[in-house]
Amino acid sequence: MSKKLFVTGTGTDVGKTYISALLLKKMNEYKLNCAYFKAAMSGNVRDKDGNLVPGDAEFVKKISGIEQPVSKMCPYVYENAYSPHLASRIEGNPVDFNVVSKWFDKTCSNYDFVLMEGSGGITCPIDFDKKELYLDEIVKSLGLSSVIVADAGLGTINYVLLTVNYMKSKNLKINGLIFNHYHPGNVMEEDNIFMCEHLTGIKTVAKVKDGDDSIEITKEKLISLFE
Repeated sequence: MSKKLFVTGTGTDVGKTYISALLLKKMNEYKLNCAYFKAAMSGNVRDKDGNLVPGDAEFVKKISGIEQPVSKMCPYVYENAYSPHLASRIEGNPVDFNVVSKWFDKTCSNYDFVLMEGSGGITCPIDFDKKELYLDEIVKSLGLSSVIVADAGLGTINYVLLTVNYMKSKNLKINGLIFNHYHPGNVMEEDNIFMCEHLTGIKTVAKVKDGDDSIEITKEKLISLFE
């Protein structure tokens, strides 16, 4: 049975896709049979033939070097850069949890480790018109533990605490924090990380600087994040 991990963030554009790519790159370097999955992907562009190209999936594959085909990474791809519930209202093809679950199970049957990235933050509405569905409900239904990606800079204590408390209220397990846009020795950022750990009781598993092409995490620690 494959081991799984969900990557969420304290908000949009904190670097979930970038961190997901670096985690999978490290797993690939450790010779682990791993794959990427995202239920719904918004803000994509069309190729010369008019087909939507799942940009996050292509980015992850390029950075990580995993062999998984891009076409098997995401069942729902939208053009508009909105949350999936609104993008599908405009474009059609609303997210069906049963489809997501089948795609995810199929991915898990082919790989030893599956990393699933969320759309936006943990409360992101995935569908609203056909059937009200939120990201945290998908995470819980799939039985996933999570790591939270956060910005190391100003405001992150509030964002991390709100995200952690919400996830705990939904009985979602959190296995660690990853801080992006980290500047070693920056007094504020070092204190932010300390306060986030102190207030949540959750440990930091990695710190990533701008421009890093690798993430510092041991094989044992990385594997331990997956359940």
